[in-house]
Amino acid sequence: MQPLTFALGNYGVTKPIKDSGGPAGKALSHLRFIEVSPIIAAMRRMCRGLEFDICEMAFTTYLCARAVGKPFTAIPVFVTRNFHHWAIFINTKSGIKEPKDLEGRKVGVNRGYTVTTGLWARGVLQSEYGVDLDKVTWVPTDDEHVAEFEAPNNVDYSFRGAKMQELLLSGKIDAAIGEVGVDAPEVKPLLPNARADAFGYFRKTGIYPINHGVVIKDSVLKEKPGIADELYRAFEAAKAEYLKNLDRTEATTSWDAAAKVNKEVVGDPFPFGIEPNRKALEAITQFAVDQKMVPRKFTVEELFVPAA
Repeated sequence: MQPLTFALGNYGVTKPIKDSGGPAGKALSHLRFIEVSPIIAAMRRMCRGLEFDICEMAFTTYLCARAVGKPFTAIPVFVTRNFHHWAIFINTKSGIKEPKDLEGRKVGVNRGYTVTTGLWARGVLQSEYGVDLDKVTWVPTDDEHVAEFEAPNNVDYSFRGAKMQELLLSGKIDAAIGEVGVDAPEVKPLLPNARADAFGYFRKTGIYPINHGVVIKDSVLKEKPGIADELYRAFEAAKAEYLKNLDRTEATTSWDAAAKVNKEVVGDPFPFGIEPNRKALEAITQFAVDQKMVPRKFTVEELFVPAA
């Protein structure tokens, strides 16, 4: 029997999953891990070709995939998450002083319109700062993982393939969401107190944003009905091992660095399960509708394998 394939990124919380000598890894020794770099390429391949049995998946990509009937389902395990208040940058020459000034402007989005960081940043702009998202022209630098996705009219794909930093410095866009990769005096965060704002947002709303989850092909769930629970238990064991050593080990990824900082405010930096994440899940599903990524709001329960 062929082992199940699993495309999973490399983070502190996933390392024990791939360690065949540890308890979490031993439990999943029958899986074959596929290394894909960057991991977002695996998500695209999963959406377009169902290439893996199990795959790490950006949660907004998953919502878009579900909306067009892609045959895979998530388990309530979230391997990357962070706040995104500090992911919004402006060119100060644009005259933008506050979030509402983004209306009528062009705002770049690193990669596609449907990337999860973009959704969360726009959701914050709308819900916390009153920005009318329909009055902004969104400028992605790439296409979407889900080929069937139909973007709203205020998404401009004419700069696909361009570098975000060049667009921002040249004034072709006024602001950007995501990593801009530029150190220039005219490029500044839109929110100068982004970290304090993000933690205040959490204290007020209880929302701790989710980025990447894990999906399983529906055919695999049918053939191996216990695989979802098996994976969930393994991830719980991996997280316990990771958290035990979090303060004693150096962060090797930006996600791990964020976990160290965020845990001082949120407590558990990687809560799994539906109930501990319900507020974030309700928010992300509503933001996806508000931003015209999906035609209807999914219920939280319908997004996950039952009883997982």
